[in-house]
Amino acid sequence: MALVVQKYGGTSVGTLARVENVARRALRTQAEGNQVVIIVSAMAGVTDKLLGLAYEVSEKPDTRELDVLASTGEQQSAAIMAMTIHKLGGKAKSLLGHQVKINTDGAFTKARIHTIEGSKVRSTVKDGHIAVVAGFQGLNAEGDITTLGRGGSDTTAVAIAAAIEADVCEIYTDVEGVFTTDPNICASARKIDRISFEEMLELASLGAKVLQIRSVELAMKYGVPLHVRSSFSDGMGTMVVGEEGLEKVVVQGVAYDKKEAKVQLINVPDRPGVVAKIFGELADRNVSVDMIIQSPSREGGTTTDVTFTVPKTDLTQVRDIIEQTARDVGGGAIEYDNDVVKVSIVGLGMRSHAGVAAEMFQLLSSEGVNIQAISTSEIKISCLIASKYTELAVRTLHDGFGLDKGASIVPPAH
Repeated sequence: MALVVQKYGGTSVGTLARVENVARRALRTQAEGNQVVIIVSAMAGVTDKLLGLAYEVSEKPDTRELDVLASTGEQQSAAIMAMTIHKLGGKAKSLLGHQVKINTDGAFTKARIHTIEGSKVRSTVKDGHIAVVAGFQGLNAEGDITTLGRGGSDTTAVAIAAAIEADVCEIYTDVEGVFTTDPNICASARKIDRISFEEMLELASLGAKVLQIRSVELAMKYGVPLHVRSSFSDGMGTMVVGEEGLEKVVVQGVAYDKKEAKVQLINVPDRPGVVAKIFGELADRNVSVDMIIQSPSREGGTTTDVTFTVPKTDLTQVRDIIEQTARDVGGGAIEYDNDVVKVSIVGLGMRSHAGVAAEMFQLLSSEGVNIQAISTSEIKISCLIASKYTELAVRTLHDGFGLDKGASIVPPAH
């Protein structure tokens, strides 16, 4: 008998017919001899409607009350799912965050899980029920309802799977698994059968939307095997596992992220402490900086140009910080560019294969795509390019590294 956690997103439970489809799948899994825990998101569109009501009431609604309101979407889903399982002849109990004792910090709308007391879930499935847990929500030390941020039901599922030592955590979505790149812009994208936690974490952080980043971090930390599957078919999806037993392909996938903006400071004094001040001011305001380039000034002399990227959502705040900081250090003009995209390749094999970066740059160059900034890690290379080249760059890198035929083992020769 296996202990299986299944998480269903908003589109998977978007209508009563889809809820019934999920209920039948869970009952089938239980009939195969397994104990089953379901984590549900709010039905598609419900959370947006709830938040829309809140912002009709106030431009800046109280975050504690936002969490009280937003959490009701998952409560609704859990109750409807349990009722549907009952209608189909099964046994089920809905459980909310406080009943499962999902204990979080006090950061309303973006809380982080501290502990989960899994005995209630264990006793529910031991009694032959399917435990239907409302995702996305927890309780802080003061007893207030908290929510885990958008996509938080993935995090709930992995955290519960870790707490009850589940054999697998199945994440059901509206896609068949993790693909080598976005199938919407690259027709030759293929489903990946197995991918490492590290590769999945990089892809998620670089714009792939299949899994929420924190859920992958938790799964990697506690060794929870993830199975990304479609709730609309019975086919096998993508297993997200540890590195052991995986072929270390050079490039596993291509991702892109349109959510960054470029900032360039011109003629910054080239002396110790100036760059530290610039990025120190941003860090103090919790602004995340990604790519950074420092190069000799266009005008030469004793100045330098500093280029970096930040989330577009932070750009208004960044303008105020940077313009004041530039005045403080005696810098020159500041240029902003919203019209950029970060394109990345990810693969474990980069650790042991030389020439991957050169191949990436050559592929982009062959299509006339100019690289504005570069950042790397052991298993990732990212390039900042003009957004008009997004689809061209993704397709060029995807097929250039052989992902249309099967993940590349060595960089293709020229």
